[in-house]
Amino acid sequence: MKNYDVIVIGSGCGTIIIDEAVAHGFKTALVDRGPLGGTCLNVGCVPSKMLIYPADRIVEIEEARKLGIGAEISNINFKSVMERMRKSIRENQSHIREGIEQAKGLDFYEGEGHFTGDYTLEVNGERIKGKKIFIASGSRPFIPPIKGLDGVSYLTNETVLQLKARPDSLLIIGGGYIAVEYGHFFAAMGTEVTMLEMADRLVLPEEPEISELLQKALSKRMAVHTGAQAAEVKKKGNSVAVLVKDKKTGKEREFSGQSVLMAVGRRSNADILKVENSGVATDKRGFIKINQRLETSQKNIFAVGDANGQQMFTHVANREAVIAANNAFHDAKFKIDYSASPHAIYSHPQIASVGLTEENAKKDHQILVGRAKYSDVAKGEAMMETEGLAKAIVEKETEKILGFHIIGPHAPVLIQEVVNAMTSGGHTGEIDQGLHIHPALAELIPTVLNNLEEP
Repeated sequence: MKNYDVIVIGSGCGTIIIDEAVAHGFKTALVDRGPLGGTCLNVGCVPSKMLIYPADRIVEIEEARKLGIGAEISNINFKSVMERMRKSIRENQSHIREGIEQAKGLDFYEGEGHFTGDYTLEVNGERIKGKKIFIASGSRPFIPPIKGLDGVSYLTNETVLQLKARPDSLLIIGGGYIAVEYGHFFAAMGTEVTMLEMADRLVLPEEPEISELLQKALSKRMAVHTGAQAAEVKKKGNSVAVLVKDKKTGKEREFSGQSVLMAVGRRSNADILKVENSGVATDKRGFIKINQRLETSQKNIFAVGDANGQQMFTHVANREAVIAANNAFHDAKFKIDYSASPHAIYSHPQIASVGLTEENAKKDHQILVGRAKYSDVAKGEAMMETEGLAKAIVEKETEKILGFHIIGPHAPVLIQEVVNAMTSGGHTGEIDQGLHIHPALAELIPTVLNNLEEP
């Protein structure tokens, strides 16, 4: 059995820890079953956004008529769009492999590992032991136990990336960020999309008015059904049929499509690792329990990224990896703070959020709420953007920004100003004191904060 100072499981955000470990001269092992680069690079944010960017251009061309511009799309090369994405993944995987091969003091165990005892793993029949272990093993699609599902060929956010031909029709089971992003993509490509969401609204963690605006916008381009619980999936000739039960009325209805995409959530890969064999505790959903230092229930074993299920976004995982490495290698006492952790949904319209929702903020704070439409600022009016909305939640006594939520063009870019303000001090003054270019969409942010009132 080989002994290491550091073992890192996973080559997504885990590469940040590997770089630190190798730079410190630690004898280091990387365990990864592949593909190299983790969830984000291979099946998550990078490939999906490479597909969504052309989808955005298509919808913008179609919407240009409201500005008095008549334009037609003569051809959409689905095969080319998909291959560009796959080529990028292959190239990035190659770069990562080259980096691993050139790293001194790093042993690479390419295979599926699992814990066999305290601080001990087995990979490809070989046992290795580490003084400090970092679990960055990522996540995989959660597949619910729907009757008949195992008898049909269904897509996930992973297998959908291997499509060579565009499906004529697609049923999407789910209404979270993966569902609405791929719904937007396939509808733009020309697929007839039907979205079936069990909850009473889409993107459930977002503000209700944002969910409502998103559903209104998507319904112009696809069929969206909420309160629709998938009860059974079955083959129907060359198609797939989904039997849906209306949660309010109990009535059943059948939907058919060429393919079905399962997009109901993610689950941790911790179970594959058999983390319990090393004394690492998990919660009832299977995610690894951590403290604020990102350490698990077992001393010197840390869990970062999707494996711990705290906030399953790459930028959060990367920050967790930095903090965990500092705590492990420098005996630091850094704590992770998710209060100003933003996220975005690349649907059309786009969504970006940071901090608390109004409902959650009310539980512990006296709050003020501000709202503004894109059309309330000159640039938004010029864009004829009548639906876009921004909302702020502020603590009444201190004027500290507790949450901010945007739906509309460039939402992920616009919210960065708020994230920076929340991180540097957190009060409305951090934004008010800065001059905002006129006319620019950035004026939306101070406009929202000038509209604060009792909820």
